[in-house]
Formats: sequence, C-alpha cells, structure tokens
Amino acid sequence: MKVILKEDVKSLGKKGEIVEVSDGYARNFILKRNKGVEANAKNLNDLKLKKANDEKISKEQYEAAKELGKNLEAGKIEMSIKTGEGGKAFGSISSKEIAAEVKAQMDLEIDKKKIVLKDAIKSLGTFKIPVKLHPKVTAELTVNVTEEA
Repeated sequence: MKVILKEDVKSLGKKGEIVEVSDGYARNFILKRNKGVEANAKNLNDLKLKKANDEKISKEQYEAAKELGKNLEAGKIEMSIKTGEGGKAFGSISSKEIAAEVKAQMDLEIDKKKIVLKDAIKSLGTFKIPVKLHPKVTAELTVNVTEEA
C-alpha cells in the first residue's frame, strides 16, 4: 500500500514523502497513529497543492530576506561605550544591544539570534558583523563604536 507520510517516521521516510509499505503496517501503525494517510487521488492532489504553497512561501521569505539584507548593508549604526584611561572599554556591546540600535536608528526589525557575533564587542572602532537572515542570505552590518562622552 502506498502512504503519504504526515511526519518523519524513523527508517521509513520524511514528512511529505510517498512510501510503499505492507498493508498491515499501514493499517496498524501508520494510519492508526495518524503518521500518514493513504495515497489516493485526493490526498495526492492535496500534497501537490501544499508543496506548491510551501514553495511559494519559501520564495517570498527569501526575497524579503534579500531586501532586508540590502537595507542592512546600505546603512550603518553608531554606538558608544564608556571608556577609561588609555581607551580601555568598560563593559561590552552584545547582539541584543545591536538589534535594539538597528531598530532605533534604521527602523528595521532584526532578531538578536540572527546576529552572528562570536564575542561581544569590547573595543572602539568599526566592525563588520554578519547577520544570517535566511539559510541562503547573510548580510554584513557596519557598526561604528565610539567613545561615550
């Protein structure tokens, strides 16, 4: 019997795949536990429509990420940090603070988890920080850190 999987089934297949299984396995395990549906004409058509819709949504998200990436790379944010004698910084700048400044200065919404910051910024200068907006889109954000007056 052919079955369309609704979720990943170990050693059988991934969600959305059409697999061939024995009738007993399909009736007693896959269909009974709602892990899949029978691959009839209606269900195959539903699967095709769902895949087309998912592809369309994925493409829209990719285009939005590219647009946001262009806006990020075009802009630049200014941040200041307290410093002591000899230009030694007190504290640091984290991805949370960078995300807040992007919202305030550029009016763009960025999740702090998407900012790829190996270590917090602890010195003055200009930094290029990668922002992973989409699996295929990574933008470079310019952050200028100056001394707080």
